[in-house]
Amino acid sequence: MRERERDAGDERVRLDKWLWAARFFKTRALAAEAVAGGKVQVNGDRAKRARPVQTGDEVRVRLGPYEHVVVVRALSARRGPASAAAELYEERPESRVAREAMTQQLKVLHAAFVPEKGRPTKRDRREIERLRGRR
Repeated sequence: MRERERDAGDERVRLDKWLWAARFFKTRALAAEAVAGGKVQVNGDRAKRARPVQTGDEVRVRLGPYEHVVVVRALSARRGPASAAAELYEERPESRVAREAMTQQLKVLHAAFVPEKGRPTKRDRREIERLRGRR
């Protein structure tokens, strides 16, 4: 009971708890590891995992090649459904555009390095062996 009262009355939540509740990370340990690794900034400053987050704070989260720039709209120390997690923050429009552009670049890059067909045919294999000088 006391835990619920504290969650409802708090105006601040630990950064790692908020990132976990907002579903940026699957576990709180992963959220803490990302914060410690410098992949999370709050209001432009590198933060520690116990830093309290307040509504209105700008949080930058790097997940792989993508960077999310969000504004904290609500606080929660409990992980709930994805629909509730989406209400905890609002993503900046320029962040969304940059992520979509990065997605397109990665698709083009991936297509350039992935061959169109699977394993070589018998004819292709013979050609490869001829080029290597084995026959």
